[in-house]
Amino acid sequence: MSLRDNTTPGDGKGRCFVRASRTAKGPASALAIAAANDKTRELQRTLYRAAKADPQRRFHALYDKVHRRDVLERAWGQVRRNRGVAGIDRTTLADVERYGVDRLLDELAADLRSGSYRPLPARRVFIPKPGSQEQRPLSIPAVRDRVAQAALKTVIEPIFEADFLPCSFGFRPRKSAHDALQVLIDQSWRGRRWVVETDIGTATRRFRTPVWCRRSRSGSVTAMS
Repeated sequence: MSLRDNTTPGDGKGRCFVRASRTAKGPASALAIAAANDKTRELQRTLYRAAKADPQRRFHALYDKVHRRDVLERAWGQVRRNRGVAGIDRTTLADVERYGVDRLLDELAADLRSGSYRPLPARRVFIPKPGSQEQRPLSIPAVRDRVAQAALKTVIEPIFEADFLPCSFGFRPRKSAHDALQVLIDQSWRGRRWVVETDIGTATRRFRTPVWCRRSRSGSVTAMS
């Protein structure tokens, strides 16, 4: 099995590098990921502080940070920890490790740098929807694309975080629905008796311009997101 041949007409992956040095197993990889985490945390702190200091600031040079080696290594570590299944190309995490993690990250970085990166279509499956007879669609990107997504999230997340209010809990680091529930419990003990729940149907389809554009002037980052 070769990830090099994993292309589809019109969605080429670009040229592949052939260098491979280590897989995701072993102390060398663990040390590399730990070092990458330190560098990316410093990057995130810098971006967060800049965004917090100036709520009107729009960031220009972000795309080059998405394909930084430390960012990609951290992204691979996150994808591997999540232990997801294969996407439409049927490439598993074990397949990537056999192919060579360094090799994959080199190829991905090269495609991102050159602008030739194109994600594969996501594999669509349906899972049971709790409390009903309906099924919920679930899109599963290929492993390579999940790494790219995690790298992009690593870069833009601290900028978004600077804009969130304390009452926002959805899809935020170190926050969850359980935290929101605890707020409701605390407020009920303080005498509150009403909870108002609202939802915007198909919200992502209703915004003509991505919310991210308010903070970014990087066309490449906006295109990826």
